[in-house]
Amino acid sequence: MSQQPPAVPAPSDATPLERALGQNEAVKDTVEQSAAELLIINTVLKQEVPPHVQTGEVAQALQKTDELETRIQESAEDLAQVNQALEQEIGERADLERELAHTKAALAKATGQAQAR
Repeated sequence: MSQQPPAVPAPSDATPLERALGQNEAVKDTVEQSAAELLIINTVLKQEVPPHVQTGEVAQALQKTDELETRIQESAEDLAQVNQALEQEIGERADLERELAHTKAALAKATGQAQAR
């Protein structure tokens, strides 16, 4: 019943953070899909198992699947927050790398002009 989402290959020039983000996104999607599938399974079980049978161990099992579904969904939400933090970090690093490249270019230009004198 569970299908893994197709892995999207990271571009060859992707940074380690970008690759980690891609992997986290795939895991988040899988966790969300698992939670949705568990919800469906649990709903079907509750509908198909007669109420008089939903006692003892059966009732405990149904309760545990409810709890598991909640934990899985919370984990997906946690992964989404981690992914947002990674996206922010990637953006900040890209800005810093551009600034560093600009500073290096300015330094090289200044050094070249100083040597030409």
